[in-house]
Amino acid sequence: MEQIKEFFVSELGIKIITILVSLILIYILASLIKKIIPRYISASESRYKTRKFVNIVGYVLFIIIILTVFSNQLTGLTVFLGVAGAGIAFALQEVIASIAGYIAIHTSNFYKVGDRVMVGGIIGDVIDIRMLRTSLMETGGWINGDLYNGRITTVANSFVFSEPVHNYSGEFPFLWDELIVPIKTSSDFEYGREVFFQILKNIQSEYAVDAQQHWRKMTGKFLVEKAKVEPMISMSFDENWISFTLRYVVDYKARRSTRDILSTEILRAIKNSGGKLEVGSTAMEITAFPHNKQ
Repeated sequence: MEQIKEFFVSELGIKIITILVSLILIYILASLIKKIIPRYISASESRYKTRKFVNIVGYVLFIIIILTVFSNQLTGLTVFLGVAGAGIAFALQEVIASIAGYIAIHTSNFYKVGDRVMVGGIIGDVIDIRMLRTSLMETGGWINGDLYNGRITTVANSFVFSEPVHNYSGEFPFLWDELIVPIKTSSDFEYGREVFFQILKNIQSEYAVDAQQHWRKMTGKFLVEKAKVEPMISMSFDENWISFTLRYVVDYKARRSTRDILSTEILRAIKNSGGKLEVGSTAMEITAFPHNKQ
């Protein structure tokens, strides 16, 4: 008991107590600030960034307090830290790479919270970026479409140095998509092109204007050529049917719903065409050979 008392009144004991008290005070202060943030900030993205900023400030303050408390011993620790540093760096190389990845993500604009990305074959929306790992709300997988499947995937931030990062919503938050419509070769293809283009234009026009503005910004920032964001239709045919390929830009989160609307309107137009248009299907010719009686 006497030794414990002596420890707490010693120089080292006082420093440790100072650090522990500082840690508790920083934690309480940060918790209070994060608790009152929703009262003053309504936007979810701004609240998230503010909470992250509070956490980072808390870490920095704690490190400064430790350095200040042990400042008179830093000179003697220099040699020890130099020897131990190499071993620690080797043992924690993945952790260090993840921290470097965290810095690169925020400084190089790889992605931000809310972006839809693909990393390592996994597609999802970024829901959290921590010091070591990024969390994704996964889409696709066993779900046929760009919808959430309910699985949250966590990946180390170090992947930004070793794998490509596909951002679906970064500088250009639109995707090009195509819908192929097969009709019979006996159909009125000129009428079909006109009808399909009008449907495509009516549904997709709202995206074309926004996409044009974003692409104009892209050409000013990157070395990319002017792209055609207006809806377009191309046609091809073979011995089975005529294929119309409807190409259009769409918001990266509305690809499936837009395809559903287009398909519904196209089928309705074919149904109301009075026989001018018929859905193409594979033709099969069956030849029967008579059975030879012996």
